[in-house]
Amino acid sequence: MTGAKPRRSARLAAMDLLARREHARAELRDKLLARDFPADEVAAALEALAAEGLQSDARFVEAFVRSRLGRGQGPLRILAELRQRAVAPELVDGALAGAGVDWTALARAARERRFGPGCPADWAERARQARFLAQRGFSSEQVRGALGADDDN
Repeated sequence: MTGAKPRRSARLAAMDLLARREHARAELRDKLLARDFPADEVAAALEALAAEGLQSDARFVEAFVRSRLGRGQGPLRILAELRQRAVAPELVDGALAGAGVDWTALARAARERRFGPGCPADWAERARQARFLAQRGFSSEQVRGALGADDDN
């Protein structure tokens, strides 16, 4: 007998995605809708998963922030990426504040990992390193601290 394969449910597809990594609710919804699941089925599945504690935006944000900190990314970039994923701002603020990170020290570590321990010798190199840190999502104050701007160099 050859028959059509039974269609998987949105719940099972969501659980498969969540088994790989945490997902924000909006991100999960978009992925399920892209797989042509009906919107009402997706909404019901997401409600059930959240009620059962299988999907949590708070847990997603914590894992995301930990991951990005490990990559040496700054708070501005982390914030922008979480905004793209439509996570509630209060969850983002809480996770960034609760991370207990010295952002200037993280910026300094990222700079040293990329360019070595010495401070930049000239303005061109200083500007290049500052651009690198800004692209990583560090504020201008954090960049100045990482480059030793407070020192009398």
